[in-house]
Amino acid sequence: MAVGTVIVITSGKGGTGKTSLAGGVGSALALQGKRVLCIDGDVGLRNLDITLGMTDAALMDFSDVISGRCELDRAVAPHPTVSNLYLLTAPLTLPEDFPGESGFRALLEQARASYDFILIDSPAGLGPGFRMAVSGADRAIVVAVSDPSSLRDAQRVVTQLSNLPTVHLVVNRVKRRLLRRLGTTIDDAMDTAGLPLLGLVPEDPQVLLAASSGRALLQTSQRGAAQAFGNIARRLAGETVPLMKIW
Repeated sequence: MAVGTVIVITSGKGGTGKTSLAGGVGSALALQGKRVLCIDGDVGLRNLDITLGMTDAALMDFSDVISGRCELDRAVAPHPTVSNLYLLTAPLTLPEDFPGESGFRALLEQARASYDFILIDSPAGLGPGFRMAVSGADRAIVVAVSDPSSLRDAQRVVTQLSNLPTVHLVVNRVKRRLLRRLGTTIDDAMDTAGLPLLGLVPEDPQVLLAASSGRALLQTSQRGAAQAFGNIARRLAGETVPLMKIW
C-alpha cells in the first residue's frame, strides 16, 4: 500500500500568501497526476476553499472525521474541475472533547493510505493550531516574503520544526524592482531564514483574480505564480527544476 507524504505549509506571520501557495501547489500536483488532499488547518478563519475555487463546497470538516461523526472519504470534497484534488476544511470552532494533536495525527495516518500528497495549510504563528498542524508532518515548507521582518519570523518558525527531517523555504510575492532597490538578494533571504530554497514565486495579480473568479489559479494561467507553483510541485515529486529568473 502506498504511503502518502504529509507536508505542512507554514509561516511566521500572516500575509505571506501561505494559503495561496498551498492551493497552487496542491492544484499543480493534482494536474501532474498525483492524488492530493489539501487540509485547511486554520480553525475559524479557513480560506483555503476560496483559493481552490471551492467556496463552501465542503459540508463536513476535519473535526467531524476525528470525532467519528463522518468517514474521511465522505468528509473530503472533490474539486469540481481538477481531477485528483480534494479539500478537507477546518471547523469554525473545535469541540470541547477534541483530542488535539493525537487526533489530528490519527487523521493523517488515514489520509496517507489514500493520497500521494497531503498538504496542510497551517495557521500563521506558533500557537496551538501550528503545533497541531506540524505534529504529524513529514516535511515543512516555510513561506516568507522578502522583507526583513518576515524572514526573521521565518527563522523563529524553523526553531520549532527541529523534529522534521526536511524543511524548505519558499520566498513568495517576489518583486524584482523592490529587491533591487533594497539591495536584497535571494541568497540573503536564505541566509536570514536559515533554510534551503524550494522555490520563488513572483508577485502576480492573477492569484487574486483567480480566487475572486472562483477558479483554481492553474486553470486561468500558466505563467508567473502559476508557473512557479508548478515548478515547486515538480520538485516535491522528485524532479530537478531550475529556479525561475525573477531578478
